[in-house]
Amino acid sequence: MGLVKGDSEMSNIELGSKNKYKRMDSDFGEHDNETSIYNQDKDKTDSSRRYVMACAFFASVNSVLLGYDVGVMSGAIIFIQEELKITEVQQEVLVGCLSIVSLIGSLAGGRISDAIGRKWTMAIGAIIFQLGALIMTIAHSFEILMIGRLLSGIGIGLGATIMGVYIAEISPAISRGFLTTFPEIFINLGILLGYVSNYAFSSLPSNINWRVMLALGILPSVVIGFALFVIPESPRWLVLQDRVEEAKSILLRTIGDEKEVEERLNDILQTASKAKSNNLVEKPVWHEILRPNPIVYKMLAAGVGLQCFQQITGIDALVYYSPTILKSAGIQDNSQLLAATVAVGVTKTAAILVALLLIDRIGRKPLLYTSTIGMTVCLFCITLSLPLMGKGEVGIGLAILLICGDVAFFSVGIGPICWVLTSEIYPLRLRAQAAAVGFAANRVCSGIVSLSFLSVSSAISVPGTFMMFAVFSALSVVFVHKIIPETKGKTLEEIECLFQEREGLKEGHVEMADTEHLVS
Repeated sequence: MGLVKGDSEMSNIELGSKNKYKRMDSDFGEHDNETSIYNQDKDKTDSSRRYVMACAFFASVNSVLLGYDVGVMSGAIIFIQEELKITEVQQEVLVGCLSIVSLIGSLAGGRISDAIGRKWTMAIGAIIFQLGALIMTIAHSFEILMIGRLLSGIGIGLGATIMGVYIAEISPAISRGFLTTFPEIFINLGILLGYVSNYAFSSLPSNINWRVMLALGILPSVVIGFALFVIPESPRWLVLQDRVEEAKSILLRTIGDEKEVEERLNDILQTASKAKSNNLVEKPVWHEILRPNPIVYKMLAAGVGLQCFQQITGIDALVYYSPTILKSAGIQDNSQLLAATVAVGVTKTAAILVALLLIDRIGRKPLLYTSTIGMTVCLFCITLSLPLMGKGEVGIGLAILLICGDVAFFSVGIGPICWVLTSEIYPLRLRAQAAAVGFAANRVCSGIVSLSFLSVSSAISVPGTFMMFAVFSALSVVFVHKIIPETKGKTLEEIECLFQEREGLKEGHVEMADTEHLVS
């Protein structure tokens, strides 16, 4: 009996041991499966992130056109004046008209993009810009130069207006701030390339150098043509066109996670359905923008107001006329002037990387505060120091330092964040055309500053003009505090709730969205 009992116990132990090993093998197998699933999900996420970044990259090439034009014209105008013998007023018109004319393209861009799609609107803008750049390159009179300049302005307006909207609509909420700073990075890159082009070709004969400088602006348009075969259409625009399956396939490529894709697609479908019913039952988009309800009014006040403050603080005056300002500080040689502007361009481009790294970590408003306060200090210092600047190295170094400081603070905050907020605060039914209104306001303010800087400086002096910019910059600090919301980590659909009139609902939604952001 003892042996039998012992054998039975041994048998039970062996059986138990085998089951134990089987369970262990099973646990290892389940762990391997979980690891495999995790790795697959990670690969999908990484692939989606790379794809979205590629789309944002190619869409942002439109900004190079605007940046290059701003940078190259600051130096080319010196040689254009020498060859064509244009007056000071004609210089102002030539420099500033691009900003004014681009509003024609921007206002048309909203409606065109709603009709034919975001990416094809950018393509049309690139083609028109190429034509304008070609005409400017071969121009032999001020009148022909102006025709090319006008076409370039319309092309820039078409492409740049929709670019930010497109990037915002394809980007996941958690990285939208990072990706929608790409256009500002490319604007700065374009400005830097324009400065480098000025310096590199300044030694050529004066009847050739400025033509080569302007002709190089055609190259980014070629990249945009290639980009059309890479980037998809906006999924939100596709939903508005009832092309839901196409939109879903694009969301799968840009987000990766199928569950999140379904949730996001449902949000977009609900928003699109509401947008269509509003357009059919209530009033047209332009009527709603021109006669906004209180919520839309708050959105427009934030978006359009920030676009205006970005320009009336004088950034284009510093960029376009930095050679003129540095000349008054004591630099006389054209090559030295253009070399100094390269330093300004490098500073402006490097500073944007700070915004790129921090915008989705610390949020929009902290960077806006840093930017507007820093610009105000630099502009006041420029105002105080310009009368004291002599012809020596100290005066020249101080001028370069303060100009670099102002453009650096601009690029850290209000420069890129202006475009980020404009592309994300409006509801789907208004987004393209409201963003176009903001861009148009930006270009009008830029044109006014560019067109009037030399005349105003002659009337009230250069220090007086910079004092005016400093006052506007101080007002922008108050504007950011009172009007601009924090949109970090929220989906485009969630951001609509930030402008609700009932404060209790707004706070509850913000808390929920922030919690979701932290969990993700």
